[in-house]
Amino acid sequence: QVQLVESGGGLVQAGGSLRLSCAASTLTFSRYSVGWFRQVPPKEREFVAAISWGGGNTVYADSVKGRFTISRDNAKNTVYLQMNSLKPEDTAVYYCAATLRSPVVSAHDYNYWGQGTQVSVSS
Repeated sequence: QVQLVESGGGLVQAGGSLRLSCAASTLTFSRYSVGWFRQVPPKEREFVAAISWGGGNTVYADSVKGRFTISRDNAKNTVYLQMNSLKPEDTAVYYCAATLRSPVVSAHDYNYWGQGTQVSVSS
């Protein structure tokens, strides 16, 4: 069982930056690919970014390419999402998720999820 806890959300003005963290409880965290998703109810969860177990492979949604960067520190069991040049449309609850598969974009392929952290971007 993998427990994930997100942190770092908050309120920021458009053009600002936030860094989200996803801390994992498992000692085998380095075996998992990790993805970030976001959701604005009632819409479905939207893929944002994913990173492979070793960090060598990353995938981004077109809407965040060039603005967001995903990274990980396996020694700290933590994955980060650096978000720059934030826009009001980035406002959502952000979730991290883990899978033993290669980095994938479908939420259905992730087995473990955190509780989410709210990101709000004002115009």
